[in-house]
Amino acid sequence: MPAIYARYDRTEARPGDLVVRLYHSGEEIRGYLRRVAEQDQEDAVFPGEEMQPDDAFRMAWNKNRDHPERPVLVELSEGVNWNPGWGKLA
Repeated sequence: MPAIYARYDRTEARPGDLVVRLYHSGEEIRGYLRRVAEQDQEDAVFPGEEMQPDDAFRMAWNKNRDHPERPVLVELSEGVNWNPGWGKLA
């Protein structure tokens, strides 16, 4: 069964939610992972380097293992289209 992701919406994201942000880096799509912080605080970013999308999603699921009820959110930067090979984006 493919993984199911939810679109990131800053008005609905809760502190502790994990967000995979995908963006263009040259000709490639890269990603990074961050955890949504409490209001008025900066989100925590893991790690500081860019990753392949599959690696970013795998890291998000690993970090979310203790909270399976929480969705993994996806933020697509301008010009990035969802690849169905990554899973389903709801």
